[in-house]
Amino acid sequence: MEKPVIQNNDLLNITVSSLNPEASAVFNQPGGANNNNNSNSQPTATTTPANGYLVDGEGNIQFPFLGTIKASGMTKDELKDKLTKSLVDKKLLVDPIITVRFLNFKVTVLGEVAHPTVVTVPSESITLLEALGLAGDLTIYAQRDNVLVIRDENGKKLTHRLNLNSTELFSSPYYYLKSNDVVYVEPNKAKVASTSRTNTWLPILFSALSLGVIVADRIIK
Repeated sequence: MEKPVIQNNDLLNITVSSLNPEASAVFNQPGGANNNNNSNSQPTATTTPANGYLVDGEGNIQFPFLGTIKASGMTKDELKDKLTKSLVDKKLLVDPIITVRFLNFKVTVLGEVAHPTVVTVPSESITLLEALGLAGDLTIYAQRDNVLVIRDENGKKLTHRLNLNSTELFSSPYYYLKSNDVVYVEPNKAKVASTSRTNTWLPILFSALSLGVIVADRIIK
């Protein structure tokens, strides 16, 4: 599985520890960085964590004592190694242990599913099938051989269609979803035809009902 890459506007939880807790604490303070007391809480689709490092529009974070650090385009491990090296080189900490997590890893599932939803992913790893399951699975009207995945990479919208009935699904780079992916399940021909017939007959039915009301009103008078 390809490791997720940090992008602009990502929110990161970065914790720092070392053999000297007091020296490490400054990197984990609210306002300066994040709060260790809240490190176990998970963000939801409708709330924004109070603590975390926001990757700005230029792909940077502001880290205590190190200043501006380029984060966009790196994996979590690459950023962790970069921060570790900088802290050691500047003799700010000895043998620091750094962990980096995404606070805003989520995917959106829309279309012919039981419960269209935004799924938050604390584990930072989710497959297409898992996302569909969390959305209540496909409805009977879902088109299973043409599921659309929309992905934002480097500011560009990429689209790919997947066949859930094919074993090739598991080798697709879109089988494991990335943060902010959108999954859209299109309706099958039966649903489209049913909707088309409904749209055709509803105006006729309403017209007939209106005419019936007018005729009944005149008869009563």
